Amino acid sequence: MTAPTIQQPARPNRRAAGPVAKSKFRPEIQGLRSLAVLMVVSYHIWIGRVSGGVDVFLLISAFLMTLQFTGRYKQRRSMDLIRHWLHLFRRLLPAVVVVLLSTLAATFVFLPPTRWVEVVNQAWASLFYFENWLLQTLAVNYYATDHSLASPVQHFWSLSIQGQVFILWPVIFATMAILCRKFNLRYRASLAYVFAIIFIASLTYSIIFTANNQAVAYFDTFARLWEFALGTLVALILPALNFSKPVRVVMGWVGVVAMLSCGIILQVQTAFPGFVALWPTLAAVCVIAAGQTGSRFGVDRILSSKFLVRLGDNSYALYLWHWPILVIALAWSGKEHAGWLSGSAIVALALVLAFLTTKFVEKPFREWKWPEVKKWRAAVSIAACLAIACTPLLGFQYKQYLDQKAAETQAFNDNPGAHALLPGYVDLVADGAKTLPTAEQLPEDWAHLGDSCEGDTKPDDKLLADNCQTNGVGDDAVKNIVVLGDSHSQQWLAAIGPLAEAEHWKVTALLLGGCHFMPQNPDAEAQCNDFNAAAFKYVASKTPDAVFMVGTMASPSSPDEKLVYGFDQTVTNFNDLGIQVVAIRDNPRYDYNVTECALAKGVDSSECKSDEPDVLAAESPFAAVQGTFGNAAFLDMTDLLCDGVTCPSVIGNVFVYLDDNHLSKTYVTSMGDMFDERWFAATGWTR
Repeated sequence: MTAPTIQQPARPNRRAAGPVAKSKFRPEIQGLRSLAVLMVVSYHIWIGRVSGGVDVFLLISAFLMTLQFTGRYKQRRSMDLIRHWLHLFRRLLPAVVVVLLSTLAATFVFLPPTRWVEVVNQAWASLFYFENWLLQTLAVNYYATDHSLASPVQHFWSLSIQGQVFILWPVIFATMAILCRKFNLRYRASLAYVFAIIFIASLTYSIIFTANNQAVAYFDTFARLWEFALGTLVALILPALNFSKPVRVVMGWVGVVAMLSCGIILQVQTAFPGFVALWPTLAAVCVIAAGQTGSRFGVDRILSSKFLVRLGDNSYALYLWHWPILVIALAWSGKEHAGWLSGSAIVALALVLAFLTTKFVEKPFREWKWPEVKKWRAAVSIAACLAIACTPLLGFQYKQYLDQKAAETQAFNDNPGAHALLPGYVDLVADGAKTLPTAEQLPEDWAHLGDSCEGDTKPDDKLLADNCQTNGVGDDAVKNIVVLGDSHSQQWLAAIGPLAEAEHWKVTALLLGGCHFMPQNPDAEAQCNDFNAAAFKYVASKTPDAVFMVGTMASPSSPDEKLVYGFDQTVTNFNDLGIQVVAIRDNPRYDYNVTECALAKGVDSSECKSDEPDVLAAESPFAAVQGTFGNAAFLDMTDLLCDGVTCPSVIGNVFVYLDDNHLSKTYVTSMGDMFDERWFAATGWTR
């Protein structure tokens, strides 16, 4: 992590050994940075928890930035925001570019191709400081202890928030400077009021948001602004404080001990960045307020040591390097956690790379005088950095586009998919033909309808509205179908969508990941029960011709399969409303990623395809309820997922699965003709 230069304007020396020495350099804050980065690194690598160190970084960056701008105001210097921003990002970007390019290279070597697109997309977000927003949309679980499944650039979320504040805060400083000079107001006091309001508003928002959706709140910019505001308030108020030396000695030690113990004592997984994040930030405030005590017993003597000050100089690069090294090392080794020996090796490598990056990249660019002469020169140097990083990213994406188009032009013969299991199939697949979807595109091969729900189709319930999609057919539709359930219902949109388009049916999908459509279930999450209740009410108000849902649930790598909870009640409830239920049998699931297995060990490897009796029940659970309902149709497509002997990972040169349990859109699309026939046969509908 980075922050402006560590300086502080002089203030009255009320005691010979006051909290701030005459020098503007604050070595104990540089040591505090070191302590924070060591907390982040050690907790990530060895403990697998969040330390609170990042929160300390954010506070320090605002503290130091505030000193910069208040100093400029006091000296009546121009704020010159454009020059400030150019100087700042010219200093930040070179190290970012080096780490991103190195991480991309390692990704292509050590991570499976199914991870490449994800990393490239996040590299774009990291480079342009919106990684936290991207992670919000992905609902990433940052606290997962198996870091080998995390993105190697995921840690850029905090740098993104910091970069956003580095743009916002100077605007506030400059605006208040104009107002204060115009209306003859006290600058520091006016800033204190403004940032107190930001602190209260952001902290309140953070507490409420964290309580309702902690995983998303963790990456939210506004939920973090209070941490920056606190750092700013400390910088504004600190000159007026006058603690005695013994008090400051105690404050320093209390702050350090509280910082170090935060991640161990607190379970931050369900609490940050709400009020619990006050623990590490207030601890850092104690250390900053303690300042240079002049006491041999003060913690500042340790924080001001040459080792910690030198490490503080490299803290930005160390933060950049430690996470991608950890993630890639775990993915390459196949381990879920780093041991003490391997973790030590990761730390050592991160330290070496951080030192080299600081010495040969960050420092030379920071001291380079040419860009500082003119603003356009600084802009050119920033553009050059961005161009260096963007070139391989654009190259990768363009190659993906060409590969995808080339494969699609030959898909009819080279990628028959489920047609390969039909009687009389003639194999026309050319030697060397690409398997579709390409490995890089496979994680994104999800089925979707074309439009979000609007107008009369849009549900009143917000949760439903946020998870509603439609094919856009209007009121003149021949049939009206609502798809309910989770991702296992969603995957069949790849077959339902084309069928509905051909027949001019309206399709509306209400889908919530991990939530089977079922009646109130005491074992289900509250959100799932709320979603299903609202979905049933929506369907009852629309009375479509049919609802489509997955009616059974398979067990991973097991033939155990059962009806979805409350299936009988669900069908009866819809039938009572005059709505037909079309239920499809669940596909086999696995306890390992069958696609990555095939990519690593080969399509024909026995380890990557299971014997059919081991993953598919001999008889569908539908057999027990067939004929017991007034208006229900049952579909079973499992004979097109298994060949009667095994259940392969690739059929007809198409990947069957996205992961360990979801069917690929490409493969479901290849089942379209057979799905259509079975739909009409089961429902009794006519073309």
